[in-house]
Amino acid sequence: MTALELPERQDWTVDDLVDLPADLDYELINGRLVVPSPTPAHQILAGEVWLAVRANCPPDYLVSLDQSLQVDRRNEPRPDVVVVRIEHIDRTPVPVEDAVLAIEVVSQHSEFRDMYDKANVYAKAGIVRYWVIEQPSGDVSLTEMTHDREAGLYRTGAFTTEVFRVTEPWEITIDLRGMSNRLAALRERAKPGE
Repeated sequence: MTALELPERQDWTVDDLVDLPADLDYELINGRLVVPSPTPAHQILAGEVWLAVRANCPPDYLVSLDQSLQVDRRNEPRPDVVVVRIEHIDRTPVPVEDAVLAIEVVSQHSEFRDMYDKANVYAKAGIVRYWVIEQPSGDVSLTEMTHDREAGLYRTGAFTTEVFRVTEPWEITIDLRGMSNRLAALRERAKPGE
């Protein structure tokens, strides 16, 4: 097996992405190519959030996992969970203006990227709703970022480690305490020799 050799570039654009293998998962954030490798815990959280958001999803929208968004020449991010208009069911990347909610599950190696780099890209692109899921101390938390259109950035809004409920973009309930308990049980079972 040969190692994957990526073209050497310091500043990438969407035009450069055609040089990548079609099956490579990547993001382009501020001209920087990111090839993530999430943990199973990260993927479990993203899956549970996807299920919660999808539960009451109206027929005009889709809830997608790890979907590329077309922002500009230097940005093609992939939120862990994103809500887009249904007409994009067979398209990638999806135009960012058709994303109504982006959610990132922060992992140990993505905190700065998710909380700052991607948040700035999403805010400037006009995504009104941005939620950040974290689990720094074992308790899963959700921070709802509120969009300041005039400033083109997000401000920290609601924060909880319990049950998160909203009515926009539709009724969504996310049981963060339940997620914390399920992850704790999995981690307990994963301890060697006990």
